[in-house]
Amino acid sequence: MTSKFAIVTGASSGIGLELARLAAADGYELLLAADTPFDDETPSGAETIEVDLSTIEGVDALMERAGGRQIDLLCANAGHGLGHAFLDQKVSKWRHVIDTNITGTIYLLQRVIPDMVARNDGKVLVTGSVAGYIPGSFQAVYNGTKAFVDSFTEALRNELKDADGVTLSTLMPGPVDTEFFARGEMLDTSVGTDPNKSDPADVAKVGWDAVMRGKASVFAGWKTKVQGVLANVTPASVLAEQHRHMAEPGSADR
Repeated sequence: MTSKFAIVTGASSGIGLELARLAAADGYELLLAADTPFDDETPSGAETIEVDLSTIEGVDALMERAGGRQIDLLCANAGHGLGHAFLDQKVSKWRHVIDTNITGTIYLLQRVIPDMVARNDGKVLVTGSVAGYIPGSFQAVYNGTKAFVDSFTEALRNELKDADGVTLSTLMPGPVDTEFFARGEMLDTSVGTDPNKSDPADVAKVGWDAVMRGKASVFAGWKTKVQGVLANVTPASVLAEQHRHMAEPGSADR
C-alpha cells in the first residue's frame, strides 16, 4: 500500500511543526519546508528543505524536491509578520511579508491543486488569520496580507466546488505563542507580551480536524471566533484603534 504524502510549509516551529507532528502520527510521509533551520524536534523520518518561499524560485525548488510524488495533503502555513509603523518599515521587510504570505502561498497552491483536481482527490489547509478581518494599525501590511489570504481562499473554494474529492480549508487563528512576535519585532507590544496567547499545538489540532473533515474555514478557539464575528459589525475605524492599543510599539509597558 502506497503511503500518503504531505507537504507542510513553515514547519520548523510553531503551528507548522505541530501540523507536521499530526501528519506524521497519521502515517503521512512528510516533506517539510521552512526558511529557518530544522532541529531535533522535527518528526522522525521527515524530509526537510530550507528554502525561501517568498520567491517563485523557492516554491519551484520545493516542488522539485517533491520529485513528482502525488501530494495528498498540502498545509500551506508559511507566513511572516512585521510590526511598527508602516512609514518606518524598510521596503525589503514589508515586501518580504507580502511575497511570503501572498505570492509564495498562492503560487504554491497553483502548483499543487491542479493535479488534485485532475484525480479528484486531495486536501489543502491554508493558514489565514482573524487578523484579516481587522485593520491592523502598526501591523498594517501583515493584516492586509491575511485579509487577502482569507478572501482568496474563500473565492478559490467556490471555484473548486465541482472538483469532487478536493477540499480547501482555511485556518484562522488569533495570537499564537510562537516565534512570530520575535521575528516581527513585536516583543515591546501588548499583544507580543500577552501571556494568554494560544498554544500552537491546540491551533494546529483545530486546523488538522478541519482539513481532515473537509471543513471550509475555521477559527481557532471560541475567543477568536467571537472576535471574527464582532469584526463584521464593528466600524473599521474602531477596529483600527483597538488594534493600535495591542500592536503599537511600547504598548507592553502601558
